[in-house]
This record gives sequence, C-alpha cells and structure tokens, in this order.
Amino acid sequence: MTLFHFVGIKGAGMSSLAQIMHDMGHNVQGSDIENTVFTEIALKNKGIKILPFDVENIHEGMTVIAGNAFPDTHPEIAKAYELGLEVKRYHIFLGEFMSQYTSVAVTGAHGKTSTTGLLSHVMNGDQKTSFLIGDGTGMGLPDSSYFAFEACEYRRHFLSYYPDYAIMTNIDFDHPDYFKNLQDVTNAFQEMANNVKKAIIAWGHDAELRKIKADIPIYFYGFENENDVYAENVQTSSKGTTFDVYFKNGKQYIGSFTTPMYGDHHVLNALAVIAVCYLENLDINNIKEALLTFGGVKRRFSESFYDNQVLIDDYAHHPREINATIESARKKYPEKEVIAVFQPHTFSRTETFLNEFAESLNQADQVYLCDIFGSIREQQGELTINDLQALIENSKLISEETVSQLKNHSNGVILFMGAGDIQKVQRAYVSTLTES
Repeated sequence: MTLFHFVGIKGAGMSSLAQIMHDMGHNVQGSDIENTVFTEIALKNKGIKILPFDVENIHEGMTVIAGNAFPDTHPEIAKAYELGLEVKRYHIFLGEFMSQYTSVAVTGAHGKTSTTGLLSHVMNGDQKTSFLIGDGTGMGLPDSSYFAFEACEYRRHFLSYYPDYAIMTNIDFDHPDYFKNLQDVTNAFQEMANNVKKAIIAWGHDAELRKIKADIPIYFYGFENENDVYAENVQTSSKGTTFDVYFKNGKQYIGSFTTPMYGDHHVLNALAVIAVCYLENLDINNIKEALLTFGGVKRRFSESFYDNQVLIDDYAHHPREINATIESARKKYPEKEVIAVFQPHTFSRTETFLNEFAESLNQADQVYLCDIFGSIREQQGELTINDLQALIENSKLISEETVSQLKNHSNGVILFMGAGDIQKVQRAYVSTLTES
C-alpha cells in the first residue's frame, strides 16, 4: 500500500486532506514544525503520525504531498525528487481527487471556511458529502455523492480545480504580497469562473462579482429582491436568526429557515448553501433541520464562558472580517461591552490595510493589540504595532504577560482575533481566571 507523506501536515488544508485520505483507508503520515498548532488535534485523534521535519522521513515507496508554503528546495521535498518519488503539490492533488464527486467549491476573500463548514454540514443532512474545510477539518465518507471544499485564491491555487459548482462569497483585495491590486484579484476569480461546470452562486451586493462572466448560469444571492436568491423577514431571537428564502425574483418561495448564528454574513452564507441544495434538488426539509443544528467551525466565533465574560476565538485577520465578528457579538450580546484583542497577521497586510484595520477596530468599545505576527514567507517589516495603535482611540498593548488587564471588563464579550498565535494570549488569560 502506498504511503502518503504530507510535508507541512499541520497546515489547515493539508491537515484536512490528510484526514480525508486516512478516512478513505490510505496509509498517511506527515511532518511539520514541532510547535503546537490547533490543526494537529484532529490528526492525533485519528492516529495520523506527525513527525518533525527531517530528510530521513523520506524513503522509497511513498507519494509526497507538498504543502504550498514550502519550496522545492525544502530538504524533504528535495530528497523526494532526488529519490524519484511522486511529488504533488496540495492544490494539484486535491484537484485530481475531487474529480470522482459532484464537487462544490467555496471561494472568496472572506467567509470561505464558515461557508464550507455550513455547506458540508447541511448537505450531509440529506446526502453523503465528503469535505475539506480550511479550519483543519476534513472527512472522507465512503460512497459519498458530493465533495464540498474550500478553494483558496492565494497564488491562484484555485485554478487547479474544476468544480461542478462554485460559491463565491466576495472579492476583496487581500494577500498584497502576491496580488497587485483589486483588479488582479478580480481577474483571478474570472479565471476560476471559467473552470466551473454547472453553476456559480455569487453574492449579489459585490460589485466585483457582478463583473464575472461565464457560459454557465450565475445565481446571485443577497437581501435585495433583484437577486436570484434572496432573504426577507429576517428576525433574530434567542434561537438565532430566522428568514424566508425566495428564488428567482419571488416567483418561488423556498421556505422559512433558521440558523443558530447571528449577523448578516451568516444569513448570506446560508443563502448560498440553500441555493446549491435547491439546484441539486435536495430535500428542503432535511436542509432546514441540518441548518438549525450547525454549530460553527473551528476558530470562527468559538465561544467559552467565564462568569459574566464571553471569550470568543476568531480567525478574523482582515478589516471586513473584523467588522463581521464585531457585528455578530453586538447582535448576540447587545447588553455586553465588546472588547477586541487583535493580532495583525503579516507585515504586508498590516501596512496595506492600516487605516482600514483602525476603522474596523474602532467599532469595539476597547481595543487591545498584540505584536504583528509574521509568516513563513515574511518574517519582518518596517512598521510596528505602534503604528496601528496610534490610529485607534481606545487602545492598549497586550501580551501573554499582561493579560490580567482584561479582567477589568467583567461584563464583556472579549474577541480574540487573528490568524497567527493569538490563542496563546487567550490561553494565558484563561489561566489567570482559573488560578484566581
């Protein structure tokens, strides 16, 4: 039996794919840094071996799946080539793997992970659906009819995929270390649209998505009734958010749905998912029931409770994502103070969106800022966290050593946001609470 070795197995997509291959009965292992990463929990729970990076990990009889963050000069990848082993990049291997299913790609600058998690959960309420989510979660279900997966636009990796459907949540300028400008991002999404086989489901309020052209149907979704799929009578309660769904300018009433989530973006995500299910003629009653039981995905508004404080762990690392997280907190906990604890991710993104970050964070009642977190590709930059702090009215600096100041917000919703290691700060704060 072929052994699949994943170089960089703790990466979110890599972890998910490794789990899928394991579930399908393949022999799987991988290597990565020794630092603890949240994605490794699921790998260990499934008994998947995780090794420290070492050229001795590479030997005859294996297929090497290379994480996109690692160049061909990485010692393990270079050794694989030297031995003449089959080496495939993550996005190439995934593109080949999904061809056996009716596949649904979820792409967009923001909201990919939450929407993919919702899509996989809801579709499984009616039909077996294997899935790959960008929070490090993946599952390969035998005899699956569908495959739901997160498709990342970074470096145009999603152009390796030829899905039956694509949900496009939005187009925004991000990854300034690769994309030149917003038009460059839009061009990439247009190329992706050309790969889709059956239909595209796109957010109708996004001006860039409205520019997309395709030879297949494009169904726009949103709150406005000029969209092909739209929501009306949106109401929030202790159960979540309830809304009515219409298809094709009100000609077809699909039904009333409830999501346990709060915030407009969650309604929009649900609309996109409902549209795919409707187009595939899935049982609407089963879809309703599944939507009502969705518990969210890792690091997307993940809640814990300590006395009157609510601690939220969230992956938000772009101004628009911060807006959405703060909106959810205010709608779900209208009587509580909203506190943002934010760690910027990469120097290039922080510099490019410095003013936008400040504008988003200023919506919180109090802001605490951690030092900028770099990446494998980018370890340093010219600006510091002080440049961002200078633009935010009620802001302070925070670290693992100074987290006790958060106790001052005894009736607060504390949002720990970032794509780096912000969880260290949250864990340090929880330790002060459990010790006292």
